[in-house]
Amino acid sequence: MNKVGKIATVIFLIVAVVIVVVVKQNHKANSGAVVDEGSINSVVGPEVEGPETARFDASKGLPRLVDLGADKCIPCKMMAPLLVELKSEYEGTLKVEFIDVWKNPDEAPKYGIKLIPTQIFFDASGKELFRHEGFYSKEDILSKWKELGVELSAVSIPSFERFEPAQADNRSKDNICYMCDGDIAPSTLVNVSTEKGPVRLCSPHCYFIMYSCLTENKTGFEEKVSVADWATGETIVASKAMYLYGLDGQTGRPIIKAFTDKIRPNQAASGGIVINWEALQDKELAIRCGFCDRACYPQDAAEVIAGGIHTYGCCSHCALGVAARTGLDIEVHERDRLTDGPIVVKTLDGKVASLEPATAVAWFGQRKKPDGTWGSAGCFHQGFFVTLENLKEWVDRNPHETGKMITIHQALANKMKLSPEQIQKACKIGECAPK
Repeated sequence: MNKVGKIATVIFLIVAVVIVVVVKQNHKANSGAVVDEGSINSVVGPEVEGPETARFDASKGLPRLVDLGADKCIPCKMMAPLLVELKSEYEGTLKVEFIDVWKNPDEAPKYGIKLIPTQIFFDASGKELFRHEGFYSKEDILSKWKELGVELSAVSIPSFERFEPAQADNRSKDNICYMCDGDIAPSTLVNVSTEKGPVRLCSPHCYFIMYSCLTENKTGFEEKVSVADWATGETIVASKAMYLYGLDGQTGRPIIKAFTDKIRPNQAASGGIVINWEALQDKELAIRCGFCDRACYPQDAAEVIAGGIHTYGCCSHCALGVAARTGLDIEVHERDRLTDGPIVVKTLDGKVASLEPATAVAWFGQRKKPDGTWGSAGCFHQGFFVTLENLKEWVDRNPHETGKMITIHQALANKMKLSPEQIQKACKIGECAPK
C-alpha cells in the first residue's frame, strides 16, 4: 500500500471511531448507559441507601425498589431526585435502594442487568415482580406498584387550601378589570361596547390579552373599543388615538399612554416612541403563549424550551401545557410569585423528570362558578413557589385569592390529560361579554 493509501486508511479509521463514540453517547443520553464504565462516585449520596447500608431485611416485610445506575448517565441523574422523594414520602412502607454499579461493579451481575438505570421491584418476601430499563417517572413507579397489587401509604404531605377569601371584595365592578381583576385607573381605562354591556379593562395590554382569546369574528372589532386620554381622562376611539409607547426602567414592561393630542410634550417628559393603533396591536400581539396562544409579555411569562425552540407560557400552568400541546419534552424556567426565586422543571415523556428546587409547589387558583362547582380562576391566579411557606405568605398578601396547593407533578398531569379539542379551546373566551 502506498503512503497516500495508508494515510487515507488511518483517516477512515479515525472517522469510524468518532462516529461510534458519538452514536454510543447519544444512546446513553436517550436510552440509558452500558453497565461497565469503570469506577466513579455515586450521585445520590447518603439520602438514598446504597449497597453498603441497604441490604434487604425480609423480616421487616416491606416491598423494595432497587435502582441500579451511576452518576454520569443522564437518565440516572434524572432518577436521583425521584428516589429521594420516594424514600421520604413512603418511609415505613417502601424500601428504596440505589446501587452505583460503576462504583460497585460486582453488584451488576447479581441483578443480571444490561443497561442503567434499571429499576427492579421486589415484594415483601424478596421476590422480583417487575423490572424496567431507562428513566422511570415517579408517577409510573407508583402506578406500577398499584398494578402489582402493592398498596403504598404515603407519609402525610403538607397541603394548603383556601376556598373562602380572607376578606370580601367590596370594589365596584366598574373598577375591576375584566381580565386580571386588578384596579382600573381612569387614565388607562379601555372600554369595549357589546350587546350585553360594557367590558372594562385596566390597560391596553389587558385588552389585547382579551382580544387574542376571542373566538368571535373580529372584523371591525376595533370600532367597539375606546380608551381614556392619559392627560384628560376623556374617551377616545381607540383606533383614532395616538400612543406613547415606552418601557418601565425597573421591570422592562411596556408603558402605554393614549392621547388625542398634546402627545409631544408628554414624550419629551417621559420618553418613548409615538405609534398608531395598528403598530400598537402588532407589538402587543407579537409574543404569544406556547400553550393557549394568549398575548403576553416576556417579563410576566415563564420561559419554555421545547425541542430546542424557545417559547413562553403566559402562566406557570400554561408553561407546563406546552408539553401537552407539542408532545415534546420541555424545560420550564419560572419565578416564585413572591420572591422571584428561580424554579426549573424538566419533563420526560409527559412526566416531571426533575424539579429545582425539589420543594417547589404550585398554586391552583380556583373560583366558584354560578352552578356551585369550582373551576380555574384563570392564568392571572396561578403560580409556582419555591416553598409552601412562600405560597402561604403570597396568599396572605392577596386576601381575595381562593384555590389550593397542588404539586407540580399534579399540575403537569392535569395538562397531559387534556384532549386535543380541550387544548385547542384552552383560555378562549368565546364571546366578549361583561361578568
